[in-house]
Amino acid sequence: MSSTARDPLPTGTAAPHPVPDAVAYLSGRWTVDRTLLDLASGAQGTFRGTAEFRAAGGAAYVLHIEDGELTWNGTVNRAGRTLRLYPGPDGTAEVTFADGRPFHALDLRTGRCSVRHPCARDVYDGTFTVVSRDEWHLRWRTTGPAKDQLHRSVYRRR
Repeated sequence: MSSTARDPLPTGTAAPHPVPDAVAYLSGRWTVDRTLLDLASGAQGTFRGTAEFRAAGGAAYVLHIEDGELTWNGTVNRAGRTLRLYPGPDGTAEVTFADGRPFHALDLRTGRCSVRHPCARDVYDGTFTVVSRDEWHLRWRTTGPAKDQLHRSVYRRR
């Protein structure tokens, strides 16, 4: 399937739930259910695990730590990632990779946020949608010479 093909995973129809403070909303523990699809090859996978958002760096930022199992082409492996969220004075946040490299801004005040992150010659387009006090969705569409992928995640408060 090419990158111009229709998105094979339907998006939610829930109206966005406004969040005045992204970091306050995300703080705590969440379950993560993620579907991964390589649109070029048709390969599919899942990630099941947890996400924790907790204060760090003397409360200067919040760590976003994911841990779980990635199933890809029948193989199951431990997987995870760590990001940092730096709160802004207006309820927004700047998200960086664990090593401090910039990733994207995050503004959930309307309940929905679209972001773009260039990575070498590929582009990551993300959409965050808060659907309730205890659930939010994240969709990443990656296009470029190295990747043609779609990742959809559902986070539920634990």
